[in-house]
Amino acid sequence: MDIFYRSTRGNERKVTASEAILQGLAVDGGLFVPEQIPAFDKTMKEFSEMSYQETAYEVMKLLLTDFTEDELKSCIRNAYDEKFDTETIAPLAEAEDAYFLELFHGKTIAFKDMALSILPHLMTTAAKKNQVKNEIVILTATSGDTGKAALAGFADVKGTRILVFYPKNGVSPIQERQMVTQKGANTRVVGIYGNFDDAQSGVKKLFADQELAERMQAKGYQFSSANSINIGRLVPQIVYYVYAYAQLLKEERIAENEFINVVVPTGNFGNILAAFYAKNMGLPIRKLICASNDNKVLYDFFRTGEYDRNREFVLTTSPSMDILISSNLERLIYRIAGNDAQKNAELMKSLNGEGRYEITEEMKAQLSDFYGNFATEEECAAKIKSLYEDTGYVIDTHTAVAAVVHDKYRADTEDGTKTVIASTASPYKFTRSVMTAIDGKYDEMDDFALVDELSRISNVRIPGAIEEIRTAPVVHDIQCDKTQMKEAVEAFLNL
Repeated sequence: MDIFYRSTRGNERKVTASEAILQGLAVDGGLFVPEQIPAFDKTMKEFSEMSYQETAYEVMKLLLTDFTEDELKSCIRNAYDEKFDTETIAPLAEAEDAYFLELFHGKTIAFKDMALSILPHLMTTAAKKNQVKNEIVILTATSGDTGKAALAGFADVKGTRILVFYPKNGVSPIQERQMVTQKGANTRVVGIYGNFDDAQSGVKKLFADQELAERMQAKGYQFSSANSINIGRLVPQIVYYVYAYAQLLKEERIAENEFINVVVPTGNFGNILAAFYAKNMGLPIRKLICASNDNKVLYDFFRTGEYDRNREFVLTTSPSMDILISSNLERLIYRIAGNDAQKNAELMKSLNGEGRYEITEEMKAQLSDFYGNFATEEECAAKIKSLYEDTGYVIDTHTAVAAVVHDKYRADTEDGTKTVIASTASPYKFTRSVMTAIDGKYDEMDDFALVDELSRISNVRIPGAIEEIRTAPVVHDIQCDKTQMKEAVEAFLNL
């Protein structure tokens, strides 16, 4: 069955998966969604006997139907190789009463590696399939992790360039250093004076700039995105939920077709949306638990049906979740609106204009798969400390948000369903926040001394991604105001 994609905002032209990946964002500003969500054609028992790479093929072939078997398997083989430091790619760690799905064993020690390791291969394959002669310019906003993972994926990939915007004072020191030390003749990193929402809104505005697109076309360039708005980011994320379930089944921790819950620390809504797609493809997930930090716009949405970004933007110790406009939520809104692009477009127009929208009671009733809650800074720090003291297991600040919300869900519902928590980043990426949560005495140490101390207390080897940046020179030292992003693009491409 061929799967085609349409825009959430009403462009009637349907496109293939490869065309959707190349475009990134639809011309009307909408996001590409599959016309239908296919069902798995393998049983959970069959999945339990597969490697990560085999699972990836069996899942992705259902949604990327215009890629040949050889093309897709080649992309998977090149993505999920020795750049991951565990053979299983995404191992599960049991601690307290949950299974932590460790999604940080890739090159940049965050879950973004899981999809951004394969996106460059999908994109260059898609370009060949569609006879694209232009150079693909990857334009991306990051709240900390996507940027480095995208830079690492696209660095020196022939036929591409990549420009990453990040909030200058809104990422961790390790996150910033990972980006500004990135090598590659085709890479550029720009810190903007603004927050992540400013960066993301600026990127969307650049995608919609037809005059800029025409000038780029004349010079042989075209934009695409590595953000989770790109369907080529979303589809690979479905895989690790299937793989996690299959591993629990293989290890006889669950019975075949037994339901699990999934908790996801959520900012831009892409990661939890992938779990929602997995559920709709046939993965036995009972509840999708959406965990927010103090920027609790999603918690309020699930509680009231109103999405309102008109609030204070809070800088937290989980900066990848410091987001007030959750772009991927639009894909869910489109679905619960009955795939009504006009209705969705009206809501998004309201979000852009008034900063808020409210869904109908009928739409709200379709959110029963989800539970939302949030964790304060104090609760996250306490959870990091207690989990370490009780089990010796160290989690990062984003995973702590999920762990706190998991505890709240259990207390609210008394639901004892076995649970997978998406552990989205290595504690090494947020060493200061993690270590000072464990013991305030660590606040006196510098960032790399903290790295060494974390290794000592956790008995976990320091990842290569951290060792690499200890002495790496700064390659990118460019900043601009949030209003000057277009000028930064023009300078990068010599327009």
